[in-house]
Amino acid sequence: VQLQACGGGLVQAGGSLRLSCATSTLTFSNYAVGWFRQAPGKEREFVAASRRNSGSTYYSNSVKGRFTISRDNAKNTVYLQMNSLKPEDTAIYYCAAKTGLPIMSTMMNGDSYDYWGQGTQVTVSS
Repeated sequence: VQLQACGGGLVQAGGSLRLSCATSTLTFSNYAVGWFRQAPGKEREFVAASRRNSGSTYYSNSVKGRFTISRDNAKNTVYLQMNSLKPEDTAIYYCAAKTGLPIMSTMMNGDSYDYWGQGTQVTVSS
Protein backbone atom coordinates (compact mmCIF):
# COMPACT_ATOMS: atom_id res chain seq x y z
CA VAL A 1 0.00 0.00 0.00
CA GLN A 2 1.36 3.41 -0.93
CA LEU A 3 0.47 6.85 0.30
CA GLN A 4 2.30 9.62 -1.49
CA ALA A 5 2.66 12.91 0.37
CA CYS A 6 3.92 15.96 -1.49
CA GLY A 7 3.71 19.73 -1.54
CA GLY A 8 6.25 20.58 1.10
CA GLY A 9 8.89 23.22 0.65
CA LEU A 10 10.53 26.33 2.03
CA VAL A 11 8.28 29.26 2.84
CA GLN A 12 8.58 32.46 4.85
CA ALA A 13 6.65 32.92 8.05
CA GLY A 14 3.12 34.01 7.29
CA GLY A 15 3.09 32.14 4.02
CA SER A 16 1.03 29.18 2.86
CA LEU A 17 1.53 25.70 1.53
CA ARG A 18 -0.85 22.96 0.48
CA LEU A 19 0.16 19.40 1.11
CA SER A 20 -1.38 16.52 -0.81
CA CYS A 21 -1.67 12.88 0.09
CA ALA A 22 -2.60 10.57 -2.75
CA THR A 23 -2.97 6.85 -3.13
CA SER A 24 -3.52 4.48 -5.99
CA THR A 25 -3.93 1.43 -3.79
CA LEU A 26 -6.59 2.52 -1.33
CA THR A 27 -10.04 4.00 -1.76
CA PHE A 28 -9.75 7.01 0.52
CA SER A 29 -13.49 7.33 0.94
CA ASN A 30 -13.30 4.15 3.04
CA TYR A 31 -10.59 5.49 5.35
CA ALA A 32 -10.04 8.08 7.98
CA VAL A 33 -6.96 10.11 7.03
CA GLY A 34 -4.67 11.97 9.34
CA TRP A 35 -1.71 14.31 9.06
CA PHE A 36 1.11 14.14 11.55
CA ARG A 37 4.43 15.91 11.77
CA GLN A 38 7.79 15.36 13.36
CA ALA A 39 10.35 18.05 13.97
CA PRO A 40 14.02 17.22 14.57
CA GLY A 41 14.54 15.90 18.07
CA LYS A 42 10.84 15.87 18.84
CA GLU A 43 8.12 13.27 19.08
CA ARG A 44 5.65 12.76 16.27
CA GLU A 45 2.71 15.13 16.69
CA PHE A 46 -0.88 14.97 15.54
CA VAL A 47 -1.85 17.79 13.19
CA ALA A 48 -5.26 17.11 11.64
CA ALA A 49 -7.59 14.29 10.67
CA SER A 50 -10.69 13.68 8.62
CA ARG A 51 -13.17 10.88 9.15
CA ARG A 52 -14.02 8.94 6.06
CA ASN A 53 -17.32 10.72 5.53
CA SER A 54 -15.31 13.99 5.71
CA GLY A 55 -18.05 15.48 7.83
CA SER A 56 -15.85 15.42 10.90
CA THR A 57 -12.44 17.01 11.03
CA TYR A 58 -10.09 17.41 13.97
CA TYR A 59 -7.14 19.67 14.56
CA SER A 60 -4.45 20.08 17.14
CA ASN A 61 -4.69 23.29 19.12
CA SER A 62 -1.42 24.48 17.61
CA VAL A 63 -2.83 24.56 14.07
CA LYS A 64 -6.54 25.16 14.62
CA GLY A 65 -7.71 28.14 12.64
CA ARG A 66 -4.65 28.09 10.37
CA PHE A 67 -4.73 24.62 8.79
CA THR A 68 -7.58 22.95 6.94
CA ILE A 69 -7.85 19.29 6.03
CA SER A 70 -10.03 18.36 3.09
CA ARG A 71 -10.45 15.49 0.72
CA ASP A 72 -11.34 14.87 -2.89
CA ASN A 73 -12.52 11.29 -2.92
CA ALA A 74 -12.90 11.29 -6.69
CA LYS A 75 -9.15 11.96 -6.93
CA ASN A 76 -8.33 9.73 -3.96
CA THR A 77 -6.48 12.66 -2.46
CA VAL A 78 -6.47 14.38 0.91
CA TYR A 79 -5.14 17.91 1.32
CA LEU A 80 -3.73 19.94 4.15
CA GLN A 81 -3.97 23.65 3.47
CA MET A 82 -1.55 25.45 5.76
CA ASN A 83 -1.88 29.20 6.17
CA SER A 84 -0.16 31.71 8.42
CA LEU A 85 2.78 29.38 8.76
CA LYS A 86 5.14 29.83 11.67
CA PRO A 87 8.74 28.70 12.13
CA GLU A 88 7.50 26.19 14.72
CA ASP A 89 5.53 24.45 11.96
CA THR A 90 8.82 23.29 10.48
CA ALA A 91 8.78 19.49 10.37
CA ILE A 92 8.39 16.48 8.16
CA TYR A 93 4.71 16.00 7.52
CA TYR A 94 3.23 12.54 7.11
CA CYS A 95 -0.18 11.38 6.02
CA ALA A 96 -1.71 8.18 7.30
CA ALA A 97 -4.86 6.18 6.71
CA LYS A 98 -7.01 4.16 9.04
CA THR A 99 -9.93 1.84 8.43
CA GLY A 100 -13.25 2.16 10.17
CA LEU A 101 -14.90 5.05 11.94
CA PRO A 102 -12.48 5.86 14.74
CA ILE A 103 -13.34 8.23 17.52
CA MET A 104 -11.43 11.48 17.86
CA SER A 105 -8.94 10.24 20.41
CA THR A 106 -8.07 7.30 18.20
CA MET A 107 -7.62 9.54 15.18
CA MET A 108 -5.18 11.66 17.15
CA ASN A 109 -3.08 8.61 17.99
CA GLY A 110 -0.60 7.85 15.24
CA ASP A 111 -0.08 4.31 16.48
CA SER A 112 -3.66 3.48 15.53
CA TYR A 113 -3.17 4.10 11.81
CA ASP A 114 -2.79 1.28 9.34
CA TYR A 115 -0.89 2.91 6.48
CA TRP A 116 1.67 5.73 6.28
CA GLY A 117 3.14 7.88 3.58
CA GLN A 118 6.82 8.72 3.28
CA GLY A 119 6.66 12.32 4.48
CA THR A 120 7.28 15.72 2.96
CA GLN A 121 9.52 18.40 4.44
CA VAL A 122 8.04 21.76 5.41
CA THR A 123 10.46 24.50 6.40
CA VAL A 124 9.25 27.89 7.57
CA SER A 125 11.83 30.63 7.81
CA SER A 126 11.50 33.58 10.16
